[in-house]
Amino acid sequence: MNVLVAMSGGVDSSVAAALLVDAGHRVTGVTMKLWGGASDRGCCSVADVDDARRVAQQLDIDHLVFNFGEHFEDRVVEPYVDAHRRGRTPNPCIECNRHLKFDHLLRRAEALGFEAVATGHHAQVRRGADGRVRLARGADRAKDQSYVLYVVDPAALDRVLFPVGDLTKTDVRAHATRLGLRTAAKPDSQDVCFITATGGRRSFLGDRIGLHPGRLVDLGGHEVGHVDAVELVTVGQRRGLGVSGAGRPHYAVAVDVAARTVTVGARDALDADGVVIGDLVGGIGNRNDELGCPLLAQCSAHGEPRPVLVDPGPRAGTVMVRWSDTARRHARVAPGQSVVLYDGDEVVGGGIAL
Repeated sequence: MNVLVAMSGGVDSSVAAALLVDAGHRVTGVTMKLWGGASDRGCCSVADVDDARRVAQQLDIDHLVFNFGEHFEDRVVEPYVDAHRRGRTPNPCIECNRHLKFDHLLRRAEALGFEAVATGHHAQVRRGADGRVRLARGADRAKDQSYVLYVVDPAALDRVLFPVGDLTKTDVRAHATRLGLRTAAKPDSQDVCFITATGGRRSFLGDRIGLHPGRLVDLGGHEVGHVDAVELVTVGQRRGLGVSGAGRPHYAVAVDVAARTVTVGARDALDADGVVIGDLVGGIGNRNDELGCPLLAQCSAHGEPRPVLVDPGPRAGTVMVRWSDTARRHARVAPGQSVVLYDGDEVVGGGIAL
């Protein structure tokens, strides 16, 4: 098979390429140039591109570079900025997967005659008895990346390979070490590639939208403090909230950027029975096989899956995800976060918290 492997310069994509070469496929590596601004971490730095190129040389495969910078700006960076402008909590990695890795890259690969695209994600693709292709968790639960891949269309999954999905991270590093790959001991990247370690979100967003001080008010509307940048506050946040005379921890319960106001309260003020999600993918809300059936919901990339029931939402295009283990306390999901629904370890869909 003629396979294009997305190589980010990390150990996972390096081993993915190596495994495909070992399996006898015709392999070409590609690194996507996404961000043209300052970058000192993530998969867009000069060092990462160089690592990908050098690993391709070690594996004796061709290495290409595709410039998707314009698409990345429009589809990932601008929505990230706009979300903060509106007091929401975005996940740019999910949008990059949705629009770049598993859309633009797939279409470019098809135009160039490649039969499949492979990545180093820790996830698996399964085809059920009904013929439907579904995304499943990777074998290494601690490194599973199915959460950030829930937006990938099943038609795209049919042309995608995850060669390290059935391996643990320890296995991946051991294989890279055996091959002598330069990325064998390289640390994992956990950060947003276009946010620098030196400047952080404050510098990035301050240059693009400006940051504004805001009032902190309690649940009764009484002013109890101030924040210096309301756009940087996330629902559920505890640190960095200067509540005057607070005798116990306070949490951000709601963020109103337009009014320059953050409502704060004690931990129990965040308690919620569930969450309404929109921007649905996977047919959730359109099929009766998920509505009313017990599922699992994951609300962050490394969050604990929670038992839920899914009911019709308050308006078209939404569903209500209700926690079914009511004996536990559940915190409110920040608006803008993705909620991914699983049947066992298979993804059945998801959406974005409203």
